[in-house]
Amino acid sequence: MNRAVRRRPALATTALALFGALSLTACTGGPVPATGKARAADPASRPDLKPFYGQRLQWTDCATDGYECARLTVPRDYARPGNGRTFVLPVARAAATGPARRIGSLVYNPGGPGAGGASSLEEGMDESFGAAVRARFDIVSFDPRGVGGSVPALTCEPAEAEAEAEEAEAEAEETSEEASDAVAPLYPRTEADRSAAASGARTAADDCEEHSGPILRHVGTEDAARDLDVLRAALGERELTYLGWSYGTSLGTSYAEQFPRRVRAMVLDGAIDPSLDWRQRVISQSAGFRRSVDDYAEQCAEIAGDSCPGASPQEIRTLIERLYQRAEREPLPVAEDSTYAEYGGMDATAVLDAVSMAMYTPEDQWEPLSEALREADQGDATKLGALDDEEETEEGTEDPGTAEEEQEEQKEQEEDKTPEPPADNSGAALTAVNCLDVPHPRSLRPYWDALAPADQAAGVYGTAGVTAELTCRDWPSGGRSPHRVDAEGVPPVLVVGTTGDPSTPYAEAVSLAEQFPQGMLLTYEGLGHTAYGRGGACVTAKVDAYLVKRERVRPGATC
Repeated sequence: MNRAVRRRPALATTALALFGALSLTACTGGPVPATGKARAADPASRPDLKPFYGQRLQWTDCATDGYECARLTVPRDYARPGNGRTFVLPVARAAATGPARRIGSLVYNPGGPGAGGASSLEEGMDESFGAAVRARFDIVSFDPRGVGGSVPALTCEPAEAEAEAEEAEAEAEETSEEASDAVAPLYPRTEADRSAAASGARTAADDCEEHSGPILRHVGTEDAARDLDVLRAALGERELTYLGWSYGTSLGTSYAEQFPRRVRAMVLDGAIDPSLDWRQRVISQSAGFRRSVDDYAEQCAEIAGDSCPGASPQEIRTLIERLYQRAEREPLPVAEDSTYAEYGGMDATAVLDAVSMAMYTPEDQWEPLSEALREADQGDATKLGALDDEEETEEGTEDPGTAEEEQEEQKEQEEDKTPEPPADNSGAALTAVNCLDVPHPRSLRPYWDALAPADQAAGVYGTAGVTAELTCRDWPSGGRSPHRVDAEGVPPVLVVGTTGDPSTPYAEAVSLAEQFPQGMLLTYEGLGHTAYGRGGACVTAKVDAYLVKRERVRPGATC
């Protein structure tokens, strides 16, 4: 499922309130007695993990006013926590606005995999939470291992000097025949197309192995969930209050399975069903995007008004299909300053990705998508290529750390022989975590066999999704496998599902809620990805009441 599964940044740019600093003490993170059937010993009780569970977060002002930042150290390999190799993870918090009635800390994950939590908080993600929650909790997030400001961090890109050498070599060897081969079809039917897709995927996997090999096996969700428990202890919390959007539901589910009796309250919004294998995941998500694009065609006039690129739903569908077909023959032209200019324009996969990403927040993205599609059909895809550009990180937003920390970071990077990661490594993290979390076939045949069913279920969204999974064929194997949730002893977990969600289809929310003991489902009847923070007052009220008062949501609850 190597298509972005993430939470977009805060809904709107607002003036950020200044929060006072609160001093927190560390928690030892001792074991919680188990009841019911016998379970494995609580990992937090292991003596060799005490240095991590006993650490105290040293809070300082972030570069952005109103937020505090710290760093959390976790073992790189939980099987060998004492070997000296670690991840150092950025943490940020916004203090509770009503400190006199403060309950504790609420930790969230914004999605991904590959989205940095600390940076999202500084960008105003706390504004997505209801006023009642912001008053009673410190809102806290962190960059998962390998992501964003993590040290070390994932990169699949060569160092600058190496990149320049490779670029020069590629330019010297480039021929018109090679250039034409760069236009890949969304449905590789011929042996030549399939061979090219497999070769490109292998190259991508090799690049990641070469530049991040020492950490590739240690960035999975199971380990990230263990980091979440170390963070809980460092925040001084005996139990975790958590909210996960999109991929954050996988992180929360893994935490609930490993630490069920450490959960105070947990909201999983935009659910991912852990029982699906790689092929089922591709078809589920791809069908979700196809439905959302149909929704766009049907409801464009209602949301985007006169900017719609067609007078009827069928005209819009025909235009989008026409662009896919054109881009398969030749990349769509873009301006010289476009991100896609160096590739000769937007190929079919780039066009499909831009359209798919615009399904996340219809209220914000359908109007610019409509204008971009119209211009692309007229011969200029520049606006279409700019739709999924991430905002550049502002200067000075990173915590510079101490001289000792910088020296330690440099030493670890030299030992690992990894280049400096790019400012945004979300793409590398997306692939790394998804490939490690879900077992994939090693032979090519299962991928080719999946193309026809994916095409039938989701058209080009399905076939492109299958092709994207080829990178995982050559990836290190993780320890997880598809399974139903096993979290005996966890308190009621609230799953939120959006009926028109493109990336995490509603059916997966229904399934996940059923798998949790005492699982609760809140349905949001609407379009777009996730509900809390964008689904209106009804969703906010029910989620806030659960997080603050642990008030249960009744069966069949709908907003």
